[in-house]
Amino acid sequence: MATRAPLVVDAAAPTPEEVVAVARTGVPVELSVKALAEMAASRKVIESLADDEMPHYGISTGFGALAVRHIPVDRRIELQRSLVRSHAAGSGPEVEREVVRALMLLRLSTLATGHTGVRPEVAQAYAAMLNAGITPVVREYGSLGCSGDLAPLAHCALAAMGEGEVRDASGELVAAGEALAAAGIEPLVLAEKEGLALINGTDGMLGMLVLACHDLRAILRTADVAAAMSVEALLGTDAVFAADLQALRPHPGQADSAANLRALLSGSAIVEGHRELATTRVQDAYSLRCAPQVHGAARDTVAHAEAVAG
Repeated sequence: MATRAPLVVDAAAPTPEEVVAVARTGVPVELSVKALAEMAASRKVIESLADDEMPHYGISTGFGALAVRHIPVDRRIELQRSLVRSHAAGSGPEVEREVVRALMLLRLSTLATGHTGVRPEVAQAYAAMLNAGITPVVREYGSLGCSGDLAPLAHCALAAMGEGEVRDASGELVAAGEALAAAGIEPLVLAEKEGLALINGTDGMLGMLVLACHDLRAILRTADVAAAMSVEALLGTDAVFAADLQALRPHPGQADSAANLRALLSGSAIVEGHRELATTRVQDAYSLRCAPQVHGAARDTVAHAEAVAG
């Protein structure tokens, strides 16, 4: 069996196709040399701030209301570990494996920008977990959504620390420490700011959005196929899908759907067979002639969601 080429993760965000490939088909990942260098450089900045007498949020201070509290050097590892543990408090059914893998890839991509201040080995641990098929157990309830997927991300960080539960490559529920050991991955011991960097983001809902948009595109193409078949079955006309008529409305999704319907019906013997027949029908049913308008609105909604996903 041929070895699949890995997805090289760097400062550029992965494309939706790349997210789907890693999340669903297990395409391996590796960090680019440039990404590793950028992370190492930004880590030096964090380490210099850690030695600064001035307070720096999440480095030498607590979080939120405790931002005014100075954290002694000998307790900063405990602070980051406690931050992850305290936020790994999701509940309910498990989130699908593909969503968690998408989440981890997107967080890895953010780490690879070099803007979070984590050590390269933190990102390498996430890449190793993805490649080993180790999927942290993340629960459906507990996220803040647009304000941050703190709980889902914390469960992933907890697993990278060797704590909590994961699903191994075969889907078995095992202790995270056991799974990491079996894969030869050293559990992370988080340093200053790293716990904060691993849980402060919206990668959970972004991963779900990317996968949903990918599936919706396939559904919308299928809807056009169903509409084209309906036109044929009901002896309808394709004249209403003409490009000049569709151009009268400034809706990109409608134009795309109409173009797809024209392509699907092009050369249809059924449509041609009754095109010249006398008929008393003035126009087709609304469900046929306005299919591009309905499908187009859905397309425009998906396009907006994809634009937000970036």
